Amino acid sequence: MVTRIVPTLTMEQALAAQHYDLIVGLDEVGRGALAGPVMVGAVGVRSTRLDKLAVTPGVADSKLLSPKKRESIVEALEAWSDAWAVGEASNAEIDEFGIMHALGMAALRGVAKLESTLRANDEADGQLSMCAILDGSFDYVSAVVDSFDAPDLMYPIDVVTMVKADQQCASVASASVIAKVTRDRVMMSLAKQPSYAPYGWENNKGYGSASHRETIARIGPSDLHRVSWHLC
Repeated sequence: MVTRIVPTLTMEQALAAQHYDLIVGLDEVGRGALAGPVMVGAVGVRSTRLDKLAVTPGVADSKLLSPKKRESIVEALEAWSDAWAVGEASNAEIDEFGIMHALGMAALRGVAKLESTLRANDEADGQLSMCAILDGSFDYVSAVVDSFDAPDLMYPIDVVTMVKADQQCASVASASVIAKVTRDRVMMSLAKQPSYAPYGWENNKGYGSASHRETIARIGPSDLHRVSWHLC
């Protein structure tokens, strides 16, 4: 029997001790899909709340949860945060600039939206010091901060990477679930459109299932497929 790791706030508290005002968990979904956008969830928690903040029951890396379980906790995760957002990059951007650049852009767009929420909800106009915990070993966020298409951030953000952060850090696990639910809803909605219905996105969410690849081979890719990828 495999014991599931329960996410904690240990890493978030360690970063708060370094005098960051806000800790942001970041995690991506859709990196390996053949169609649709890539998305990055961002969940921010103020350092002043961490000592008394409890981890949302049931939260875990979204890949370890059923769709029903993810849907059942997503609103609680949104309420748990001080601010949350999901940024995305399109299949066209993935084809033009590559998946890593697209991931970075999606993350920055999510952070920019999160910052706007914080500013709208905060009477103070002062600067916030922010640090993001990014799941994985490569910092694809900092790599694109100064790129020509990067959104302007109100507050600068430092990034630390952590392998399996989506299993160990509550903020990152929360971002994982929110991003997954958001992207799944988008793909299921698109699947209802006649031009996309043959691809079965309501079931495969744009990933490379056998039936999805067979349909691409039979009728060709849609305008939402990543045509620079090996599709079938």
